[in-house]
Amino acid sequence: MNNKPKLNKDYKLFKRKIYFRIVLVAVIALATVIIMRLAASNNVGNWIVWSLEYWFSMPYHRAYHAYWLMIRPNLEIMMYVAVAVFFIILSRTLLSQFAKYFHEISNGLDTLTGDKDGEIKLSPEMASMEDKLKTIKKTLEKREKEAKEAEKRKNELVMYLAHDIKTPLTSVIGYLSLLDEAPDMPIDQKAKYVNITLDKAHRLEHLIDEFFEVTRYNFRPDRLIKESIDIYYLLAQMAEEFYPVLSTNGKRIKLSVPEDLTLNGDSDKLARVFNNIIKNAIAYSKEGSEIKIVAEVLGEMVSIKFINPGSIPEDKLTAIFNKFYRLDSARSTTTGGSGLGLAIAKEIVEEHGGSIYAESGGGETVFTVELPARQ
Repeated sequence: MNNKPKLNKDYKLFKRKIYFRIVLVAVIALATVIIMRLAASNNVGNWIVWSLEYWFSMPYHRAYHAYWLMIRPNLEIMMYVAVAVFFIILSRTLLSQFAKYFHEISNGLDTLTGDKDGEIKLSPEMASMEDKLKTIKKTLEKREKEAKEAEKRKNELVMYLAHDIKTPLTSVIGYLSLLDEAPDMPIDQKAKYVNITLDKAHRLEHLIDEFFEVTRYNFRPDRLIKESIDIYYLLAQMAEEFYPVLSTNGKRIKLSVPEDLTLNGDSDKLARVFNNIIKNAIAYSKEGSEIKIVAEVLGEMVSIKFINPGSIPEDKLTAIFNKFYRLDSARSTTTGGSGLGLAIAKEIVEEHGGSIYAESGGGETVFTVELPARQ
């Protein structure tokens, strides 16, 4: 929504109010000069003599003499001094209004930075400024809340990882100790223990990789190295790399991508985006299912959809792109990772000027990545 018309209206109101007060000060000062001039040209002398008689209990001849000796010669100067004092008082009143605006804005900024509690409240003519400060405050509060939640999730993740690492490590040490203590162990039993040890070692490697991912996230370079990318070749290559993982669970990837589809981008970073989405699809899809990857050019954008069986609750569709967010809050030891994959994917896609979002319904979940098409 565009607030420019409202902003201009508020500024006009503000300027009108200031101009009105300046004109008011000038008019009052001019009126004072005129009034004092008229008074000086009439019976001001008699009024002064009477005032001296009344307030200072002076005889008429002494009051009259004092008027002609001390007041009458300096009446013109006294009149201008009075006008100057009056003008200074009025100007100070006007400046105090400016000071009030600055004080209100200062209080608003203090509230914004957290140095002061309470609501941001400005004068009616500063309504647009008040709305802006309130919007910034809400944005900062939202980001602070998200940062705290991400930090909390990160701490929980590190705690879970530390706990999970102990289990496979203990198993590895235990089975290796058995193999070391019984060199004449039967071949079948030895092979069984070696397979279990290898499986636990792979699990340990996966957990350590998650630790590296958490640590590496905040130090990830942001500079893009763009080049022409063959999207079909890149996705086909990634599908081939995931074949061992897919075949274990009877899953497969089906590509529906034009062979001549290209775009400009950072191939390494976009490969990481696709890798994270495919890993997520494999982790949360059923055994024997098919993961579809469909790409096409839509106007000035390339749309790449990753479709897999399964559903995600509507309230979690946007949260899954938050840092350290996991769909399985109880943390399974067999599925999912650090909760950074989709958050990193979102940042990389946005760095390319694109967007990423998820939709779920009809027993399917669709992750859509939209990137600017190659010119």
